[in-house]
Amino acid sequence: MIEKNEIGGVLIVNKHAGCTSHDIVNRVRRLYGTKRVGHTGTLDPMATGVLVVLVGRAAKAEEYLQAGKKRYRATLRLGITTDTEDTTGNVLTKTDSLPSCDRVFEVCREFVGKIEQIPPMYSALKVGGKKLVDIARSGGEIERKPRPIEIYSLTCTPTDNNSEYILDVSCSGGTYIRTLCADIGARLGCGGAMASLLRTETCGFSIEQSHTVEELTEMSEEDRAALLIPTESLFAETAVVDLPEFFEKLCRSGCEIYQKKIGTRYDIGTRVRLYGKDGFFALGEVFEYENGTAIKAIKTFII
Repeated sequence: MIEKNEIGGVLIVNKHAGCTSHDIVNRVRRLYGTKRVGHTGTLDPMATGVLVVLVGRAAKAEEYLQAGKKRYRATLRLGITTDTEDTTGNVLTKTDSLPSCDRVFEVCREFVGKIEQIPPMYSALKVGGKKLVDIARSGGEIERKPRPIEIYSLTCTPTDNNSEYILDVSCSGGTYIRTLCADIGARLGCGGAMASLLRTETCGFSIEQSHTVEELTEMSEEDRAALLIPTESLFAETAVVDLPEFFEKLCRSGCEIYQKKIGTRYDIGTRVRLYGKDGFFALGEVFEYENGTAIKAIKTFII
């Protein structure tokens, strides 16, 4: 059972290269003295940047977080293809014949908007209960269906190296930047792979809010606790419903709260943040019942 005074909140970590997201979770468990730690939005070992870590009671929110807009800064290396679609993999093809900057800019613009993308074999996506990456590492490959994604914006900046460009990408959840780099290279006819990746924004949190593991380690326990952002920030885009004390008690007991009794008119399926006399305590959802629509808590964060 989660107690009211148990530590809990959202920690924004600036993940370093060479470690897994699970490695970060283990470090945070030790630093905050709790086993109840999760994260949202896995980053590959070579990737750096914003990793949203859920500490204490906030870990209960993971299953309800929707994949929203994300932002990345990636290095696209042209003239090369690999089996992993990034430069950590085995090289499949190489060429010195590279397109002009104008042609690269032109092709990048073609990827802005709603497009389809085939998930890479080297990914944590599961098919038939098995991770694609595990199948790939054992030498296998299976057919993957294209999935719809959206690239909201994509800027391309040349570097001093004529084979490398910096991509600033704003995209929907579920977008693989490695695959985007490979697809751009394929359309250019020279091949392409991702040489670096920095996630600068996810779940509404930015790189400016993040702290490295080294910084966290050097802090006092009090300073680390002060960094935790309230759990309700994860649902910042959902409506707020303030419940009078009587209805709060009913809600905490698992009862549905009819909208006609509290003066709300949200559509069926709408999720809301539920507040009582002591503030946020649960995520609720509107359901249809025999006597009308009602709000019911689907995840309680504070008893």
